[in-house]
Amino acid sequence: MHAHASPWLRRALIGAVACLMAAGIGHAAPAAEARPSTVEQLAPGVYLHRGALEDWGPTNQGDVSNSGFVVGSRCVAVVDTGGSAPVGRRLLAAVRDVTPLPVCYVINTHAHPDHVLGNSVFAEAGRTAGQPAPEFVGHHRLPSALAVRGPFYLNALKRDFGPDFADGARIVPPTRRVDDTLELDLGGRRLSLRAWPTAHTDADLSVLDETSGTLFLGDLLFVDHTPVVDGRLKGWLAALSQLRGWQGITTVVPGHGAPSRAWPAALDAEQAYLTRLQSDVRAALKAGLTLPQAVARIAPDRPDWRLLDVFHARNVTAAYAELEWED
Repeated sequence: MHAHASPWLRRALIGAVACLMAAGIGHAAPAAEARPSTVEQLAPGVYLHRGALEDWGPTNQGDVSNSGFVVGSRCVAVVDTGGSAPVGRRLLAAVRDVTPLPVCYVINTHAHPDHVLGNSVFAEAGRTAGQPAPEFVGHHRLPSALAVRGPFYLNALKRDFGPDFADGARIVPPTRRVDDTLELDLGGRRLSLRAWPTAHTDADLSVLDETSGTLFLGDLLFVDHTPVVDGRLKGWLAALSQLRGWQGITTVVPGHGAPSRAWPAALDAEQAYLTRLQSDVRAALKAGLTLPQAVARIAPDRPDWRLLDVFHARNVTAAYAELEWED
């Protein structure tokens, strides 16, 4: 599967958009509405849809990241919308199966396509139902990230996924930006949002449901899926260290992988991978290894991470470029 999963990504954005979920080429795209969205209740009023631990591609319809929603007494907030318009439509249907309340906020945890390409579904749904469109909420750097990467995302959908996926898809930037922190009221329920310095990407946002203690971390946390560096390795490790001090977390939801009630232990595996990556790249630089030599020699901390063949070498490359000039 992975041997042919990412050529278009490497061809188009080598070194620029490392963390796009690589599209599979050579597969016929399945019917756009063939897979139902399934959600699980994590806590009263808090729901999660788990994406597959796979590459972003037509065989999984772009459904490879976690999405969720939180229901208040007044309205609903959606956290990430999936990797295509069909995925977004199924997520919206799942919301409607739970509650008739309007979606007042769509929150994107960062700019990668598997988290934002369902946005247009929610933008159109309000107008179709005669309701105000939701506010789209994101990191203050999210608009620029989407402006740079968005055309590529849409071209990838059309070229590699087919017209069923490209139809209706458009980039929807945030209408409300988070500079530092922001609180959103859903009616008897408050969400606390935090904009992070550059870590996994340069536009990472976390979402805490204060009522249940459920923390949506987006791709600041990967579980079982190889972590992917598309920002600053040192910044990511700093964010994880800071998160360890957060109290009152009952459940943490990663961007990829299973949710966990083990807090802060849920951060351990990812932090170990990133720490080992940093130390091994520093050692390679000290030994005078070239980038190709470092990529060939630096192994992951353990062999059972999913999608290592797609992302580990790229992580070594990103870390080498970052750490090469540090004091």
